Amino acid sequence: MKFYISTKGIRRVTISNEDGKGSAKTTTAGTGAGSGRRISARTVFPVVVVLGIVLPFLFVRIAILMLESAAVCSSFECAGWRFFSGVDTSLELRDELTRALVEANDGNVNEGAGSFNELVKEMTSNQDLKAFAFKTKSVLSQLERKVQLARQQESVYWHLASHGVPKSLHCLCLKLAEEYAVNAMARSRLPPPEFVSRLVDPTFHHIGLLTDNVLAASVVVTSALESSINPEKLVFHIVTDKKTYAPLHAWFATNSVKSAVVEVRGLHQYDWSEEVNAGVKEMLETNHFIWKQYYNKEKDLQYTQEHSTYLEALRPSSLSLMNQLRMYTPELFPDLKRIVFLDDDVVIQHDISSLWEVDLSGKVIGSVFKSWCGDSCCPGSKYMNYLNFSHPQVSSKFHGDKCAWLYGMNIFDLEAWRRTNITETYRQWLKLNLESGTTMWNPGVLPPALIAFDGQVHPINSSMLVSDLGYRHKSAEISKEKLEAAPIIHFSGPAKPWLEIGFPEVRSLWSRHVNISNKFIRRCRITA
Repeated sequence: MKFYISTKGIRRVTISNEDGKGSAKTTTAGTGAGSGRRISARTVFPVVVVLGIVLPFLFVRIAILMLESAAVCSSFECAGWRFFSGVDTSLELRDELTRALVEANDGNVNEGAGSFNELVKEMTSNQDLKAFAFKTKSVLSQLERKVQLARQQESVYWHLASHGVPKSLHCLCLKLAEEYAVNAMARSRLPPPEFVSRLVDPTFHHIGLLTDNVLAASVVVTSALESSINPEKLVFHIVTDKKTYAPLHAWFATNSVKSAVVEVRGLHQYDWSEEVNAGVKEMLETNHFIWKQYYNKEKDLQYTQEHSTYLEALRPSSLSLMNQLRMYTPELFPDLKRIVFLDDDVVIQHDISSLWEVDLSGKVIGSVFKSWCGDSCCPGSKYMNYLNFSHPQVSSKFHGDKCAWLYGMNIFDLEAWRRTNITETYRQWLKLNLESGTTMWNPGVLPPALIAFDGQVHPINSSMLVSDLGYRHKSAEISKEKLEAAPIIHFSGPAKPWLEIGFPEVRSLWSRHVNISNKFIRRCRITA
């Protein structure tokens, strides 16, 4: 038997005997040009498997790179370079776009596209990143200017609306004035003679109110009586101007309050000394002069950056005679020792008899501080937000981080007030502010009061009062639970509840105390 083994390309070996019965056949892989080459399935299968795994990933990678390259490349050469370079195209695109935006921010803004659709259309035809950045900046700048102008115009419109007297309220005053003239009952004495002694009795709970709004005064009185545990202990002292005296007197004379005492007095009925009259006149003239300075700038409100400051100076509360006379409370109520003073845009929701038991610790005024925002002052409620601390006379006497107190509900110890010179201090600072060109504080009635009462304010539990219901954004931040739990709510701000611009979501808290069954209310079509 012979056995042959070839070292070149053996594929198969056949062995047989030499006696001819068998034969030996060997098949080799030849090396010549004519030799055939055959590949078995065992070799092909692994190759196919590998390619089946690699090719889909390769296809997806190429597709992604081509799409990314299309945004910044205008040719296949660029795309090929980005593919074979192995660089992260997203980072390059981001860096390139960042550089373009920085250049646009530093450069001048030219006329941009009129709308976003125009911007998209323009950029699809021109794929220059730098041009895209400049166009985008121009569009955003235009939008920003439009938004600012719209906000300024809204403030102006709100300002004008807050000045207006609704037709229904004007009608009510006219009807009541007519009733006062023709109806003897409307002119009857307030309070009745048997209750006059309560007006100076310190055992009763005295509430002071300065107002020229009949409907607002009626809501304050009605809400206080409905929420009081002992309404018979309440004595209301309402002071108004000469033109509103007849309607206000007629309202409470014809809508008598059986369980409490209501006194209505006009400023023309006071017999003040010449010194007090001179002081009041001087204070009003000073405030009126300050108001005129801002009024002359009203035509430029929509263009100036300080339009909100001017609007604040021109708000009705800043111009109101009633608000200015608050600083003469001891002269308005000479026979009283203590009084709870309310603004006419408040609503009493719960019993407030505890206010007459508050120990002021020798201070003149008890007030709520706007400090319910955590453990510190609420934003925008510090002295620095009302006073100009760049003025040396302000910065040398006060601290900007002090928390400001609120008007709306205050307790006045009139005896302690009479022992101080608070009113005179108030007048002196008004003069200083006028001499400095009205630069010592922001417009409004609170800033000079912060100065006059500095060091004479006793804090009251902040849960007693919720304010800012006349401001859109501020009122939206107050939770329903907090609103309902507050004994007193204050519609401070331009959106008073008796105006059409009042917010419906909180206006119902005020309007539910309007006496819609009254004939004058119905005739003037005042709705709750």
